[in-house]
Amino acid sequence: MRPGPPRTMGGVTADARSSRPEARKPLRERTESELARKRRARKIDRLLAEAHPDAHCELDYANPLELAVATILSAQCTDVRVNLTTPALFARYRSAADYAEANPEDVEAIIRPTGFYRNKTRSIIGLGKALVEHHGGELPRGMDELVKLPGIGRKTANVIRGNAFGVPGITVDTHMIRITNRLGLVSGKDPVKLEFAIQKLIEPREWTMFSHRIIFHGRRVCIARKPACGACSIAALCPSFGEGPTDPAEAAKLLRGDNIPDLLRLAGVEDAVDA
Repeated sequence: MRPGPPRTMGGVTADARSSRPEARKPLRERTESELARKRRARKIDRLLAEAHPDAHCELDYANPLELAVATILSAQCTDVRVNLTTPALFARYRSAADYAEANPEDVEAIIRPTGFYRNKTRSIIGLGKALVEHHGGELPRGMDELVKLPGIGRKTANVIRGNAFGVPGITVDTHMIRITNRLGLVSGKDPVKLEFAIQKLIEPREWTMFSHRIIFHGRRVCIARKPACGACSIAALCPSFGEGPTDPAEAAKLLRGDNIPDLLRLAGVEDAVDA
């Protein structure tokens, strides 16, 4: 490992950050006003936009109905697995009426790899029937209407609205809960409370993309068991800095994805990590 120049984070070098000088109290020890928290949240969003410019919904779909079904399947399942499963499903069932009339055993056979396939089958067939009976076979756009449909809660509704209809929304999944708590932007695990709390911090037009950026950050950098603190571009804004390794070389080993060089550059540690 080659020693590099001191890393600057928010006007403070990495060495100064790790030594926690008395002149600059750690974020966790400071009282933060609501305005300061909002400013910090929006700066975090801007930095995440630089770190994850490719952030997007990773479920494959061609229309709102396909996105709704894919999101139902994604519960307790990876997006990769869902995307491997949905082509056969979408080829056989193309409309709400197709799902409404589907044989449960046939649907179960296709979606079995996604887990909890019986419950998911009931939700998907129930969704098809509800859409045919109450919405002319089309997925509604309104939150109140969506959450009344089988298999769709606020999280799924925000995914649908934000990605299929262009209506901004905060998607509160496990990544959002974990990371926004680590960042000290919110406190608690209640999805609905966190959704509204985060809405107050982030500009409405950014809600959907903020959700994607947080998810990408959670998968690539702020990993659940051991976050890559020493290679994180928002470390200076995080009160949980130090939960993971702070040494850049050690932290770099934890990074995931295909843009690791960019992540290291944005964190200011590319010179401290072996090529």
